[in-house]
Amino acid sequence: MSEGLKRDYEIGEEIGRGRFGAVFRCYSAESGETLAVKTIDKTRLTDPTDRQLVEREAKITLLAAAGNPHVVQIHAVYEDDSSIHLVLDLLPGPDLFDHISGRGGPIPEPEAAALMAQLMDALATCHQRGIAHRDVKPDNVMFDSRGRLQLVDFGSAECFGDGRTMRGMVGTPYYVAPEVVEGREYGEKVDVWSAGVILYLMLGGIPPFYGETAVEIFEAVVRGNLRFPSRIFSSVSPAAKDLIRRMLCRDASRRFSADQVLRHPWIVGGGGALPT
Repeated sequence: MSEGLKRDYEIGEEIGRGRFGAVFRCYSAESGETLAVKTIDKTRLTDPTDRQLVEREAKITLLAAAGNPHVVQIHAVYEDDSSIHLVLDLLPGPDLFDHISGRGGPIPEPEAAALMAQLMDALATCHQRGIAHRDVKPDNVMFDSRGRLQLVDFGSAECFGDGRTMRGMVGTPYYVAPEVVEGREYGEKVDVWSAGVILYLMLGGIPPFYGETAVEIFEAVVRGNLRFPSRIFSSVSPAAKDLIRRMLCRDASRRFSADQVLRHPWIVGGGGALPT
């Protein structure tokens, strides 16, 4: 194990395991703060592409996280002969998916607005820094020990800007934007679409576009037939529906940006304002 890591942190019990290694609880020798260290076994990075992906995710996360309380923070990176060690925020959970499903029904608008404001703050910071997350979904939004949201898992993230657009089928069926499914070039607003799906799910308890298979889900996403069934959305405010429509706009040029979402009256008013 890295001498620097052992000097700076006390390593505790294993709390998770993934494809390339394990996650341990750790404690800062300087502050006593409880964090997590993700230890990646370099012998498992048999494909050079795997090594590149790990290093790229760490660099993008460091760039996206700096100074934003709603993006998972990498506090330090260490490397020794056998492993790469990433010291991260310890996020006890639950994730947003478990939070939504555990409610047993729609989330009240004030709470949904507060959660969406935190998520959009994270995305706005990423987009300002030329980073698109590209896999925004409730499973990738965790609660920290103070109950704040943090955006995690930048393994699918990509850099954009200076005229560069993105291509490639990435993301999760229910949350992926239509321009991604159609194989077109796209920009950072794919993240806003995904967040709009999350908002619909929080307020309605069901996804806006669904099917029995991934193919059927993709077909529904491309059709983009956005509806608000009265039996589910009768008590949801016009302002909330207005914001969802602006986030789930098939025309990406007319779709809201993350900054525009943050300025929408429903968000500014804490889930109670009407659109102007």
